[in-house]
Amino acid sequence: MLFLAPIASLIAIVFSVFLILKILRYDEGTAEMRDIAESVRQGAYAYIKRQYAIVGLFFAVVFVLLFIMYLRGYLIIFVPFAFLTGGFFSGLCGFIGMSVATRSSARTANAARSSLNKALQIAFSSGAVMGLMVVGLGLVDLSAWYYLLSWYYRGLEEAVRIQNITSIMLNFGMGASSMALFARVGGGIFTKAADVGADLVGKIEAGIPEDDPRNPAVIADNVGDNVGDVAGMGADLYESYVGSIIATMALGSAAFMRYGESLKGITVPMVMAAVGVVASVIGTLFVHSKEKAEQHELLLALRRGVFVSAAIIGVASYFVIKFILGMQFIGIYWAVLSGLIAGIILGLSTEFFTSEKYPPTEAVARSAATGPATVIISGLSVGMLSTVVPVLVVAGAILASFYFSGGAGDFNLGLYGVGIAAVGMLSTLGITLATDAYGPVADNAGGNAQMSNQPPEVRKRTDALDALGNTTAATGKGFAIGSAALSALALIAAYRNHVHLLGGRLNTDLMNPRLLAGLFIGGMLPFAFCSLTMSAVGRAAASIIKEVRRQFREIKGLMEGREKPDYANCVTIVTKSAQREMILPSLLAISAPIVIGLLMGIEAALGLLVGALICGFVLAIMMANAGGAWDNAKKYIESGKEGGRGSESHKAAIVGDTVGDPFKDTAGPSLNILIKLMSMVSIVFASFIMTNTLFK
Repeated sequence: MLFLAPIASLIAIVFSVFLILKILRYDEGTAEMRDIAESVRQGAYAYIKRQYAIVGLFFAVVFVLLFIMYLRGYLIIFVPFAFLTGGFFSGLCGFIGMSVATRSSARTANAARSSLNKALQIAFSSGAVMGLMVVGLGLVDLSAWYYLLSWYYRGLEEAVRIQNITSIMLNFGMGASSMALFARVGGGIFTKAADVGADLVGKIEAGIPEDDPRNPAVIADNVGDNVGDVAGMGADLYESYVGSIIATMALGSAAFMRYGESLKGITVPMVMAAVGVVASVIGTLFVHSKEKAEQHELLLALRRGVFVSAAIIGVASYFVIKFILGMQFIGIYWAVLSGLIAGIILGLSTEFFTSEKYPPTEAVARSAATGPATVIISGLSVGMLSTVVPVLVVAGAILASFYFSGGAGDFNLGLYGVGIAAVGMLSTLGITLATDAYGPVADNAGGNAQMSNQPPEVRKRTDALDALGNTTAATGKGFAIGSAALSALALIAAYRNHVHLLGGRLNTDLMNPRLLAGLFIGGMLPFAFCSLTMSAVGRAAASIIKEVRRQFREIKGLMEGREKPDYANCVTIVTKSAQREMILPSLLAISAPIVIGLLMGIEAALGLLVGALICGFVLAIMMANAGGAWDNAKKYIESGKEGGRGSESHKAAIVGDTVGDPFKDTAGPSLNILIKLMSMVSIVFASFIMTNTLFK
């Protein structure tokens, strides 16, 4: 049944190619619409080219270090190459998603001239390419390494062979995580610096509408949506996807060894992923709407696809577990369901706290009547309160999956259940990511319609799609953070097993001072990381603000529409800033577990991972939901309520939104990768740390 994984990957990639060809058949619209789309596309490619050059240098240096560690006997020869393939496929997913998104926005805007449903179909198809490429290429990478290593170790008995295979496969997750962190942090800094600069000068100081062609930062803002919210998100969730599967395979190898069924233990997550691909493809066929659809109906159209996929996986998983493991392990099916249900609840909870239809965001909008300070206070309050449900849901999923799978009698089997719950949650990723990546395409389509001076009816349709995109983006972030928590927990369990496999022994007594010290340092790291990324956005935004003010001041006739702004210069400025600013946060995430492990021992490294997981998960939820509430409170006011556009309430809400932008699109989402990357780094360097630590 392991052959189902490469077959499913082929289905995902072929269907993605079909969707790409379908999108490209649509017209990009007028000459002006095509020119705007081309400017955004060129800016996005220029950014990605510069970022990949820097990341390529990083990967070359790390490859050499890993190869030296192989020569010194710390690693197996496959590890440096696994690191490269993980990074390559993670970056490729982001690049493909961004390329398709930049070719879809003008086509979506042009389709909105005649049909809301057609515009929805194009934008969603673009998102579906991103989602299906992530799962398709993820399974290609996983399958290729599994079959290569299975052939290489073919002479060993099954249990030892599977153990060696999973130990090596854990290592290529570090490449995927590293690439994802650079993409997420760099893209997040770019998109929010451009967005903050465009809003503060254009909307507040100059008093011109959002996406107004007179704003010099408007193209940079649209470029940022693609490099941050598409390329960054794609690389992020690719890393979550393969990380959860690899960790669960490693846990399955240990859990089923005593039953002589190690191969079956690693087969389940691969087959689950394959089922999820097919379910996601089927789910995309259910996404459509009426021409006069209201916001609620549009949201139901996207949800219909997700719910259909989840239902298929929920039913198919029972037969997968029954056929592969047998009825004696049927409790693992309930672990799968616990992860699947937890993912749905996380999305609904995020929607409640961030959508303008519900009281929390309405309260933030009402607070704008008394100024920016109360907007910020109200948004922070909503963000903090919004952590309650996700934490309880994830805690419940951990307990349910552990005990349903038999953890009370077999601890390793319980850990496997937690890992399979993460796989269950991420099994809908193909379509869940499609609903998320759809948002930036709709946003860019609205910008294109505004800049090309389309009739009000077109902008009304693109605004409806954009508002829907805000909701799906917020729920997508909630899903990503929740899945990151379960994936990170599975990786920490895999780290524990890996240390034992290397002959180490972990003293996990909570009174162990090294473990406690690691917990405290790990709890601090997400805050230090967020400080670095938030400061980076502030500095990059300051450079954009100065440039936009300069152009408004020096280009005569710009405000009257007689002259065009220098869009390219803003793109260049924010590109250079983002690339420079992403280095320090990324190095912190990679170096912290190595330094702590060498100075304080493997127990401290374990504590670091647990502390970062707990604090990082809660902080990420708070920041993402506070940012989403501020964003949608602004849009609630712009819809004509609480004073409408141009009012003092609107100006206060814009300030809140600019604070929330780096919360929800830079610092918060990057924490997903931080908590997983540190686990991956710990696994890769475990042998080196155990040999050279000051605490033997």
